[in-house]
Amino acid sequence: MKYDIKDIKLAEKGSKRILWAEKEMSVLKQIRERFLKEKPLKGKKISSCLHITAETANLAIALKGGGAEIYLCASNPLSTQDDVAASLVEHYNIPVFAIKGEDNETYYKHINAVLDIKPQITMDDGADLITTILLGRKDLLRDIIGGTEETTTGVMRLRAMAKCKALAYPVIAVNDALTKHFFDNKYGTGQSSVDGIIRATNILFAGKVVVTAGYGWCGRGFAMRAKGLGAHVIVTEIDHLKAIEATMDGFEVMPMKEAAKKGDIFITLTGSLNVIDGDHFSLMKDGAIVCNSGHFNSEINLKTLRDMSEFVKNVRDFVDEYTLKNDKTIYVLGEGRLINLAAAEGHPASVMDMSFANQALSVQYLVENCVSLENIVYVVPEKLDNEVARLKLNSMGIKIDALTEEQEEYLNSWQSGT
Repeated sequence: MKYDIKDIKLAEKGSKRILWAEKEMSVLKQIRERFLKEKPLKGKKISSCLHITAETANLAIALKGGGAEIYLCASNPLSTQDDVAASLVEHYNIPVFAIKGEDNETYYKHINAVLDIKPQITMDDGADLITTILLGRKDLLRDIIGGTEETTTGVMRLRAMAKCKALAYPVIAVNDALTKHFFDNKYGTGQSSVDGIIRATNILFAGKVVVTAGYGWCGRGFAMRAKGLGAHVIVTEIDHLKAIEATMDGFEVMPMKEAAKKGDIFITLTGSLNVIDGDHFSLMKDGAIVCNSGHFNSEINLKTLRDMSEFVKNVRDFVDEYTLKNDKTIYVLGEGRLINLAAAEGHPASVMDMSFANQALSVQYLVENCVSLENIVYVVPEKLDNEVARLKLNSMGIKIDALTEEQEEYLNSWQSGT
């Protein structure tokens, strides 16, 4: 079996992580048990470009249990847990091509390695896998029946592909499942991003001015957690409705050029480009901390920051100090990559349980319905989304009411009024 990981000797530690995460992933465990009996993915090859974490490992194990042959590579150079990668290879016979800190050349070498199996299904976290296929490996399209996408950024790229008719097979936007973005993006990103910042800096949030760029589900979650720790939170936005919502939620809203003068900690969660740019760096306080929790590090213009700096040095794990030509310092965390995975462990397993349950069910849906699907971006079917929510509530011991026949009739009619 071919693979490329840091050190196979890390496997035992990785196994402990995987089993620990499994305890909090009850929905995925139920799906895995069904998959083991039914084998709905038998004979299917899956190429996956995901964060190689203990939670992802449990997804891969479930898919393999369903009969799939699955290959994994990292969707971010700093997100791999090397011990988990080793355990997947050693204990589960799942090929992994991922090393934490890999350079750009290795990153794409690993993407091409997982594509060499000629997959029927792709699983993306940022759309780099499908982009690589469309830009240089179109020969693989004859075998592919569909794909899934985990992130907001990836879904944005896929919809751009679909708009210009470049999307060559159907893709399910797992990110847009209600049980994904309500919980994964809001609660997962919120908590894990705060965790990453604290691990990297050991800084106190209370009393700090925290600037949150973007008030989508991830921005909402982070702003809520930062406020809960005692920070004064400023939100920057380009969307009028989200800006109103942030204001009504009790946050100060202003353009980034104004916020740049006030912030102690800055975080980008937009999926866009150069959200923090040269004009903003020049306005920041001495000692400002800058990080990103959007998918790509393009949200922070690091090239411009380097050009503005006299020198750059690493001062802590995942903390680089940029000394500007005016002698001010700016600290960039995790090389501008996902701070929650670069310096911490990513989302809690109980949150990823719902996201990866959606992934597993979406893959099964593709296998069963690929003949009737068009080359567009699909939302996770409502039936699957509701099933994930139902299983999660059951696992938590929570019961809810059901409509009576009278209530169903009332809600489905129009004759009854006051």
